[in-house]
Amino acid sequence: MNNDSPYKRTVHMDTVIIRTLACLAAGIALLILFGIIGYIFFQGLPAINWAFLSTEPSFLDQTYGIAPMIINTVYITVLALLIILPIGIGGAIYLSEYSKQGKILSLIRFTIEILSGIPSIVYGLFGALFFVLFFNMGYSILAGAFTLALIVLPIVVRTTEESLKSVDPTYREAALSMGVNKLYTIRTILLPCAMPGIIAAIILSVGRMVGESAALLCTSGTAYQLPGDIATHYKNSGATLAVQIYQCFTERPPGMTDATPFAIAAILMLVVLLLNFLTYIVGKGIKRG
Repeated sequence: MNNDSPYKRTVHMDTVIIRTLACLAAGIALLILFGIIGYIFFQGLPAINWAFLSTEPSFLDQTYGIAPMIINTVYITVLALLIILPIGIGGAIYLSEYSKQGKILSLIRFTIEILSGIPSIVYGLFGALFFVLFFNMGYSILAGAFTLALIVLPIVVRTTEESLKSVDPTYREAALSMGVNKLYTIRTILLPCAMPGIIAAIILSVGRMVGESAALLCTSGTAYQLPGDIATHYKNSGATLAVQIYQCFTERPPGMTDATPFAIAAILMLVVLLLNFLTYIVGKGIKRG
């Protein structure tokens, strides 16, 4: 194109500066992210083996394993999901489909925003006073599961509500014109269409619960023995993987080495990366379906 053309593109200096600063910020963020992940994997992966994953800490043998913590993490996460999903999804359906605009709805949404901003240690204090002492659950996995359910409640409600709102409104109108009742419309049309967002909310909640430690220190305790009976294990105290990382720096369990906290952190990071990958794959599969 002729340089004298009136359609010549003009690049302003401020645009170049802003673009450069944005690229620099993104590069720094990526450098920090990959630096942290790389350092943890470099320190922790060599310490991971089958004995590390399948045994428990032993004072007699002076060996260290994280099998009890893996079981506790899975147990408390599944239990918390069973508690929170009916409440969270049900609350999101009410806010999206049944509630009317007004002060009550604004108050509910404001409360959810407040809940999402409360530090986890405050949830832990509340859980210790309410579930551990008032309901006499003691330091147990059940008390920790209820506390985790409170922590992830805003995630499930907000993500599910936004997913329901994003469903094409013509679906509601078509169902209404055919005389279909609201409950049937929600069950057969809206929830299947919003399923990618709901699954994303579930996986995000799992990621948050797997990495939680402060609240669980106050509620589920720090025991790291293998469970005797899985069916009644919810009554017992149990440390998760995240809690065990904290213990590695405070109590120094038997058989632990300097690489042990990094090995546990590497496992947690692999779990989080896997959860994010599953979110992407499941979301694409459901949308394609």
